[in-house]
Amino acid sequence: MELSIIQKIVIYALPVIFAITVHEAAHGYAAKYFGDMTAFNAGRISLNPLRHIDPFGTVLLPALTIMLGGILFGWAKPVPVDFSRLRNPKKDMLWVAAAGPASNFVMAIFWALVMKYAVVAPDAIAYPLALMAKAGVSINIVLMVLNLLPLPPLDGGRIAVSLLPIHLARQFAQIERYGFFILIALLFSGVLNFILDPFINAVYQLIFSLIA
Repeated sequence: MELSIIQKIVIYALPVIFAITVHEAAHGYAAKYFGDMTAFNAGRISLNPLRHIDPFGTVLLPALTIMLGGILFGWAKPVPVDFSRLRNPKKDMLWVAAAGPASNFVMAIFWALVMKYAVVAPDAIAYPLALMAKAGVSINIVLMVLNLLPLPPLDGGRIAVSLLPIHLARQFAQIERYGFFILIALLFSGVLNFILDPFINAVYQLIFSLIA
């Protein structure tokens, strides 16, 4: 059954909001664990979506990409992290950056388990629950893989900066000023889908093999 635009938005709203919210909160929690209290002091280590929602990036843009059928694209208000305050800035940057995608992986597993439960759920909620769970799996896998792309300022770019030797890391970090424009160009040219699709499919297979 083909869903209407309103039905799609209703099904996707909760998974999108919490995928982005938990992702950002995870960055803040990891930063606090490794010594940077910036996000904590700003009240951003929170599962309250209102603290993280960006009206355009969290609501309007994801809704448009869902309606147009393209790859899910969006963002929340970035959690403030002062990497210089981490106990070991270059090393700890990796864990702070990886915390967001790791949270999406965990949430994808959660939604996959909800899909399994939906099979035996009461008839009144089984179908919408299955659709929401399917959306939750898809959204979190896409956000995880997208954010692991080694392009500053994405999480994968931060991880790359952490792993590279200092002289190369400094040069690579300079890409950050152009990173958003590069990402938009990749998205609208279709190259982004070409790059991400094999990894997205691989993560799908991994998750459903874990819960089989």
